[in-house]
Amino acid sequence: MITDDFEALLDDLAEALVRDGYRILPLHLPSGLTDRLWQELQDLPDNELKVAGIGRQDDFQLNRDIRRDKIHWFTGETATQQDFLDWMEQLRAGLNRRLFLGLFDYESHFASYGPGAFYKKHLDAFKNLSSPLQANRVLSTVLYLNRDWQPGDGGELLLFNDDDTCLLETVTPDYGKLIIFLSERFPHEVAVARRERQSIAGWFRTQGAL
Repeated sequence: MITDDFEALLDDLAEALVRDGYRILPLHLPSGLTDRLWQELQDLPDNELKVAGIGRQDDFQLNRDIRRDKIHWFTGETATQQDFLDWMEQLRAGLNRRLFLGLFDYESHFASYGPGAFYKKHLDAFKNLSSPLQANRVLSTVLYLNRDWQPGDGGELLLFNDDDTCLLETVTPDYGKLIIFLSERFPHEVAVARRERQSIAGWFRTQGAL
């Protein structure tokens, strides 16, 4: 059921995306869902978290000079994952109604950064894809799952302007915080974490041409 509060969230988010291209939100997930996501990640066996790479399909490679996180892709195999994906589906539909973005689906994964891990500056999507058949990431999302994050723990998300000339935001990965931004527009990086840093990264995508 879509509540008035959720509709207000969608209005606020759509306005911010048009005006600024990004929005940082405090805890907004349904009651208890963030805690359940946190617990699921704590219970995930170590061998279920895989070293993350860069690129996709034929361009995929591992490069520890660029990123050192470990990830576990969501498939909706648990009730907690499905509840999260259902909430993101409501977000997708609501943003499409307001902004006509043509968002088609959503993909996401747990991300875990151990002490010393980082992700150097990058874009989540690029304009002028080599193949028009490829689904493109339009909106990036990061939900943070770090309890009692302290100054000096590192792991901030550094968000730069679209021509990469200045730092726009230094986002501390506080528990329940959600950032949403245009994937093609903002270079960003994850600063070195000094303790275990956990999150859910995701992307709303358009459908490739038929």
